[in-house]
Amino acid sequence: MLNHKLNPNNWIKLYSDYLFNYTITRVNDREIAQDLISDTFLSGLKSKMEFKGQACERTWLISILKRKIIDHYRKINSNKGKAEVRMSYFDDNESDKSWIEERVADSSSQTAEDKIENSELKDAIYNCINKLPQKQARIFKMKTIIGYDTETICNELNITSSNVWVQIHRARVSLSRCLKKHWFKT
Repeated sequence: MLNHKLNPNNWIKLYSDYLFNYTITRVNDREIAQDLISDTFLSGLKSKMEFKGQACERTWLISILKRKIIDHYRKINSNKGKAEVRMSYFDDNESDKSWIEERVADSSSQTAEDKIENSELKDAIYNCINKLPQKQARIFKMKTIIGYDTETICNELNITSSNVWVQIHRARVSLSRCLKKHWFKT
């Protein structure tokens, strides 16, 4: 069992660059990215008593940030804003999926419309994944959907870890464009 501790005094120094790089590739706006990171740190401070120490600090902050990014897109895409987007909250070395401390909406409270939108979003994501180059799609699925660690992907595909991350980044950029075109229509 892991037993990580929070140290909010070092968050900006230790994690702001990482969180910014993570966020800017998803929102493509420097000011919005900075606001989302500030909101993440603030939410982390507010919920620090709920941190169970079963994940590292950075992973926990990323899980909060992912929800902030999802909320951001929900707000700007009100016609699709009720769709529940589920994302993986795990880093490479964390396979214990019971540690999620983020509160996710109860799926039993979804309306029929929400369920249809979820289904449509899932279909849109998979359609966009299918438009990726074959190798890129495979790496993206292995890492993001199946949850393989980077080392396993490297060994299975005989590629370097930096190549894995380049492929993941390219896939995310392509998926973002595809989803904006086919899902987040205004």
